[in-house]
Amino acid sequence: MKYTIALMVCCSLLFSSSFAGTPPTKTKKTAQLYVSHFENVLGTSLEIKTSTVSAKQAIEVENIVLNEITRLSAILSGYDSKSEFSNWLKTKNQPIAVSKDLFTVLSLFDQWRLQTAGALSAAAETVNLVWKNAAAKNQLPSNDALKNAIAQTQQIHWTLDAANQTATHISDAPLNLNSFAKSYIIKAAANAAMAATKINGILVNIGGDLVIAGNISENIQISNPKADAENDAPIDNLVLSNKAVATSGNYRRGELINGIWYSHIIDPRTAKPANEIISATVVANSATDAGALATAFNVLSTKESIALAAKYAGIDYLMITKNGDRIESANWKNLVVPKTTATTTNAEKDWKNEVFIGLELAQQPGFAKRPFAAVWVEDKDKNTVKTIALWYNKARWLPDVKEWFRKNGAPLASNPAVFSTITSATRSPGKYTLKWDGKDDQGTILKPGKYTIHIEVVREHGGHDLLNQEIDCNDIPQQFNLKGNIELVGASIEYKKKSAEN
Repeated sequence: MKYTIALMVCCSLLFSSSFAGTPPTKTKKTAQLYVSHFENVLGTSLEIKTSTVSAKQAIEVENIVLNEITRLSAILSGYDSKSEFSNWLKTKNQPIAVSKDLFTVLSLFDQWRLQTAGALSAAAETVNLVWKNAAAKNQLPSNDALKNAIAQTQQIHWTLDAANQTATHISDAPLNLNSFAKSYIIKAAANAAMAATKINGILVNIGGDLVIAGNISENIQISNPKADAENDAPIDNLVLSNKAVATSGNYRRGELINGIWYSHIIDPRTAKPANEIISATVVANSATDAGALATAFNVLSTKESIALAAKYAGIDYLMITKNGDRIESANWKNLVVPKTTATTTNAEKDWKNEVFIGLELAQQPGFAKRPFAAVWVEDKDKNTVKTIALWYNKARWLPDVKEWFRKNGAPLASNPAVFSTITSATRSPGKYTLKWDGKDDQGTILKPGKYTIHIEVVREHGGHDLLNQEIDCNDIPQQFNLKGNIELVGASIEYKKKSAEN
């Protein structure tokens, strides 16, 4: 999933003076926004935003959310061989009493398989494995392997007994609950936090699928599927409250076979990778509706998708085709914040290339908070001209990013975009891509010449990495690979021609 720079605003307490014989006046605390990021959560990254008056309560919310994710992952995960779902898969032709959560998700898969005429199926894993095995040999799957996989997916895989809450596994097809189990977990985590605390509201975002609950509104940026940097301009900005959002697309995960990219999203009815829709974003009242529809829209024809969405109340969507065309619901424009019109200067026309920076954070065991980091650009006189990224959660910890802080001394000016949440196709944990287009912090296009990229990463009670690389930003493409130390596996810096989407 992509993530923007996040700030955690410290809660301030106001004290009023008291006079002899006069009871002290209680000052009402003002809710603040607390933001935290974690890696290694359901195979991607987690963002939590909590609106509350207490930093202590924000930490309590973090623990509740993480505990609920852990609980449900132990039930629904197809990757954990010890999960309830995995253990149930080992049974055959016998009714097994299952948890309420597993029964509910299996029931939802039955409903969505019928609603999508088989386009959404837990047995899509059968076809996915055929493609993965073929990709490992750098060859396309055989027709016989695909036909056999299709036949397996079309079977009935389980039967459910609602009266006794039992599930009977009856097929041999590989199964996985990925299509919208993540959305189910996100909603449950948000609900658990709201039920156990007195917070104003919460946003839980795992890998680009998110839920907003309570008395908060959030700016949600929709990633451009053809521009993959964390700080790329979004295709749309939405302002939402009490909604779920899911995005599914083929631009982050898939298989490369003989130099051709094949989507990880497979139509289980045909065993062919989906390729007409490259990104589908759905806004819904229900998290599982959003997750299921976003996935289905990548598989179904656009006509089928529009007809399916019409069956559900409160559904809005944006689909991007492989040709870059937009297909959106009638109400979509009412959710979108109008864009400002940018002007192009002669200097901007001269800047033909841009810098791409890839970071890979060293992975920590279990759920790990994302470290503090700064990525910035200096000119030949060692003056900071652009801070590309600045990750921290409290202003008082900024001095820990010591090299950036030594040179710059204060946080960036307040910018509403800093607080934006991004919905996008899921990405691997710890891997981030940033871009610099030659502009300084004021938006002015700089003259081509020599600049140095600095990357600083520090973890509380952990290590400190500082990497830098000079680039001659003229017409000649350049590429550098930098080795990390403790907190960074490494970084790549590439100066190349601007992409067609810019």
